Amino acid sequence: MDIEGAFKNLEDYDLLTINALRWRMLNHEKYLPYIDEWAFSLSGDGRKYLDNYIKNGGSMIALHTSSICFDDWDGWSKVLGGKWNWDRTFHPPLGPIKVMPIANHFVTDNIQSFTLNDEVYHNLELEPESKPFLIGYTEETKEEHIIAWSYEYQQGRVIYNALGHDSNSLENEELSKIIKRSVLWVSGDSDA
Repeated sequence: MDIEGAFKNLEDYDLLTINALRWRMLNHEKYLPYIDEWAFSLSGDGRKYLDNYIKNGGSMIALHTSSICFDDWDGWSKVLGGKWNWDRTFHPPLGPIKVMPIANHFVTDNIQSFTLNDEVYHNLELEPESKPFLIGYTEETKEEHIIAWSYEYQQGRVIYNALGHDSNSLENEELSKIIKRSVLWVSGDSDA
């Protein structure tokens, strides 16, 4: 996959969707067998292309592990509106979670609390301008954590949603509505 080449031509697209796990894999010995094949560091040019795309009016939907991506780029948090912090962020095992809207936002309009099988990322690090709109709760830790936010980066719009571990999660009716509305919001096709 040529990530760098794809980012070079982002201005040709109305929407960028990131549902990936591309990082350096230096944070635990369990990743050592996979480093040669899967470790990734986005080049300076790749960073520039992505940053410019969003801040110049691009739209991005980022799901699940995308908050872990590009772990050696401090600017990723500024583009995404937050990030995984290897010193604090973690998730309990995949299992039943409760998802609750917490803000009056176009994306969550008429969405009620729902349950699905997924992971609740704990202690994601948000940018101050990020606007959380979903929290997740798991019996494993008995804690609520922000799992989705909207974010405006200069002229661009971004939605990050930590849900979407697998197809069963993505096919959940309420999550599907949230993702569809997220596309409308980042594209400017909503009243919000």
